[in-house]
Amino acid sequence: MLKLDFHPSGRHFLQIPGPSPVPDRILRAMSLPTIDHRGPEFGALGLEVLRKVREVFKTQQSVVIYPASGTGAWEAALVNTLSPGDRVLMFETGHFATLWEKMARRLGLEPEFLGLPGYEGWRNGVQADMIERRLKEDSGHTIKAVCVVHNETSTGVTSDIAAVRRAIDAARHPALLLVDTISGLACADYQHDGWGVDVTISGSQKGLMLPPGISFNAVSDKAVEASRRAQLPKSFWAWDEILEMNKSGYWPYTPNTNLLYGLNEALDMLLDEGLEQVFARHQRWAAGVRTAVECWGLEVQCQDPSVYSPVLTGVVMPEGIDADAVRSLIYKRFDLSLGTGLGKAKGKMFRIGHLGDCNDLTLIATLGGCEAGLKLSGAKLQGSGVLAALDYFAAHPLATAS
Repeated sequence: MLKLDFHPSGRHFLQIPGPSPVPDRILRAMSLPTIDHRGPEFGALGLEVLRKVREVFKTQQSVVIYPASGTGAWEAALVNTLSPGDRVLMFETGHFATLWEKMARRLGLEPEFLGLPGYEGWRNGVQADMIERRLKEDSGHTIKAVCVVHNETSTGVTSDIAAVRRAIDAARHPALLLVDTISGLACADYQHDGWGVDVTISGSQKGLMLPPGISFNAVSDKAVEASRRAQLPKSFWAWDEILEMNKSGYWPYTPNTNLLYGLNEALDMLLDEGLEQVFARHQRWAAGVRTAVECWGLEVQCQDPSVYSPVLTGVVMPEGIDADAVRSLIYKRFDLSLGTGLGKAKGKMFRIGHLGDCNDLTLIATLGGCEAGLKLSGAKLQGSGVLAALDYFAAHPLATAS
């Protein structure tokens, strides 16, 4: 029988790459009484949230907010811009790129999946040159959209989206650029306008430090124009009614009021700290964790240092050691949750999240649990990753914003 009252002493260490821990400040904001979502107080909240969220996406254009998971925002991006039978070019970088491709197929689109061969394709980022070559071959412009994942949560790879935009432009191709940054937003630099993205997809439970339940489409003028011609069925996801009602701070259906309280608080936290400072601390945490992995003598899942993720680090297991068995042992012994390997990486690696409401000591404790669990599992480690990370953090203090 499943035991549901498992409450060991101390605080659980949630170090998966999302959902990430929710700060007490945001939990308190979410505990406020629910208000009338058609009243004036809510309209003011809606306008404030819609204004602030554009700053995090680095856009002057509209951001659509849904009471849904990131999967819903994937679907919204596709059904608002495309028609049945449209060809879309997608790039396989990991499990979530694969799931998005599966969705496109189920919606009646015709996705073409580019990627490097085999498991190695899951250890590298988007190859912009492959996209450029394929688009140049499409002289009839039958490909209507290019879909890529910014931060692939299953592998710890953050792809170069600006390079993808340059590739599309170099091919002189009119395809829309759709980007999933569900785990990248508010952790890694992301520029919806600066990188010429047409639809950006994101969610609440990663760098925004909220529970799951809010998702986003940041939309360009070109994407909105495409939505007027798109023929895929849509009702709940349709941008037109939402964008119209958002002008006065409201939604055409019941929004998730208390999560919007939390979102407003999260945006204040991020913008008060400064986005560049937020990105810098994530990069520093990631470098400290990778230092530990290297000291253990283990491989980082991502093989290209230029696209190491600041959000999570995939740790590849030595031959003969099952990553899921290590994760299970660590959870049972140390009350520490780590991310599992997904798809082609199943059993080969586990994932350490270092995002959102985190600090140096959180990560030192996490690495301590990982190191102990690896030893108990029979892994022969070259050195102490905990000590290596401590030395890294001590030698690389985070500069505070003036």
